[in-house]
Amino acid sequence: MTMFGDGLDQAVQKAFTRPVPKSAGAQMRYLVKQLKGTRAVAQMLRVSQRTVERYVKDQIKKPRPDLAARIEREVKARWQPQIRAKAREKAATTGGIVIDTRARLGYTAPIGSTDQDRIRHLTVALPPVHAARLFEAQEAGASDTRLQEIAAEALKEVYFQDGGRRAGSLEEVRFTDVEHLEFDL
Repeated sequence: MTMFGDGLDQAVQKAFTRPVPKSAGAQMRYLVKQLKGTRAVAQMLRVSQRTVERYVKDQIKKPRPDLAARIEREVKARWQPQIRAKAREKAATTGGIVIDTRARLGYTAPIGSTDQDRIRHLTVALPPVHAARLFEAQEAGASDTRLQEIAAEALKEVYFQDGGRRAGSLEEVRFTDVEHLEFDL
C-alpha cells in the first residue's frame, strides 16, 4: 500500500488488546463472520467460495504466499475496530503521535541561511493536532504524498520552528528520500 498509511496503521495496531488470529483457518473464519458469508469473502480475496469453505473447515491449512498476505491484510484491517478507534481518538485529542524517521530533510528559507537538504534521523513527538490531521487525511483516503506533506508541515512547526520560538521566516520543509519511517502512539 503506502509507507505513511501503513505506518499509521501499524501504530494503531500496537494498541490491540488481543492477538490477531495466526492460522489461515482462524483468519478465514474471522473474515466469514465479519462479512457474513463465504461468498463475500471469496469475492474480496479473489478465490472460489469452495476454497474459502475448505479453509474454514481446516481442510486447507497453508495458503500460497500472495493469498496469505491478502488474508492477513484484510483481517488486520478489520480486527478490533473499537480499540482502533479509541487509539486514534486518544492520539488526536490528548496523546499525540511520535514519528521516527530517517529521511532527507531541507527547507526553503531567506537568502543567507543554510537550507541545504541532508539526511537526518529524527524522533519527534507531534502534538495531538498533527496526529488528528494525519488520521483525518488517512480516513479521507489521502494519498501517500499528501500524508508526507502533512508530516513535513508538522515537522516544520515542531522540529524546525520549535513551536514558534525560532526560524519564524521558514517557508517550506522538504521531506524526501524516506529511508525509515515509524509512528508510535
